[in-house]
Amino acid sequence: MAKAIEQPVSGITVGHALLARANGVAQPVDKVVHDGDTINIAADGNFGVRFLGIDAPEVSFELPPNVGFPKGFVEITNPAWTTFLTDPFAPTYPGLALSKELMENLLPRLGAQTAANHATHAAPATQALKTMIQGDITEQGHTDETFKIRLAFAYEILDRYGRLLCYVNRDQKLKPRPPSYNERLLTGGNVTPYFIWPNVDPFVRHEGKLADAVPVPGSGQEIGAAGALGFARAAVKTAREAGQGLWDHTNPLMLYPFELRYLAGRRAPDRYVLDLSSDSTELLHPQSYFRIPNPEDRLFVNSEHGPLFAAKGWTIPPA
Repeated sequence: MAKAIEQPVSGITVGHALLARANGVAQPVDKVVHDGDTINIAADGNFGVRFLGIDAPEVSFELPPNVGFPKGFVEITNPAWTTFLTDPFAPTYPGLALSKELMENLLPRLGAQTAANHATHAAPATQALKTMIQGDITEQGHTDETFKIRLAFAYEILDRYGRLLCYVNRDQKLKPRPPSYNERLLTGGNVTPYFIWPNVDPFVRHEGKLADAVPVPGSGQEIGAAGALGFARAAVKTAREAGQGLWDHTNPLMLYPFELRYLAGRRAPDRYVLDLSSDSTELLHPQSYFRIPNPEDRLFVNSEHGPLFAAKGWTIPPA
């Protein structure tokens, strides 16, 4: 019997799925695409997939609780977001301890237009993913009922919301396959890069313990140029310099999606950052990510993995 998730001889965990069902009926692409980096698919039951390596402008998210805002996920077009992002440091909101330097970096990008700017870029990102999936359905001669999706997993399988973490593509036996949706979205300037170690390249398998996969200190430029990570970084740089999508030179995305989330969630950044454009042997403090100006040069490292890097010889700043 075919398995929805399996691990072939190659060692890459692979999933096979269909577009999401509702009462047993396949849903159209317009319904299953939530935003530019999230879709719903079906195996034994519907589940969400979060695209690895990318971050799309939020269509909706949770506002700070207990301050008069609507509860649950609220659309970015809601006036409550304009109120919040005009001054997310107002004393009426729960505290958020950020460094002076990070505050100074954020403030020029916050204001009455920030929410509208985010919404402006979220809609095209969402539509881009819908168009890509619908195009693949048509090109392969499938319908919403028969179209299949291929999922390639890296180190982490699930995120905190219970979504599968994957590189996502159309399912096909013949090679070469087209670039993943993750890569296509980066190439089109529809999403920002969000590279988090060790989920940076599912096609490189590290035998043994996770500690063995920690890069050698000072090898940022080397690992940043290799494999799928190098391809993705080059695609982002090209799109950014050309002013494509959310890098539009006349109206660029003002606030990164992860910034909106930590401001609204009242949780300070907690991932260290490795500079892929440098041969430095130091990881930056989580609140110093902005010191790496180009987002494709940031490789985030979860705080729980900091000790692994320290043991390998990387300099880790105090928390």
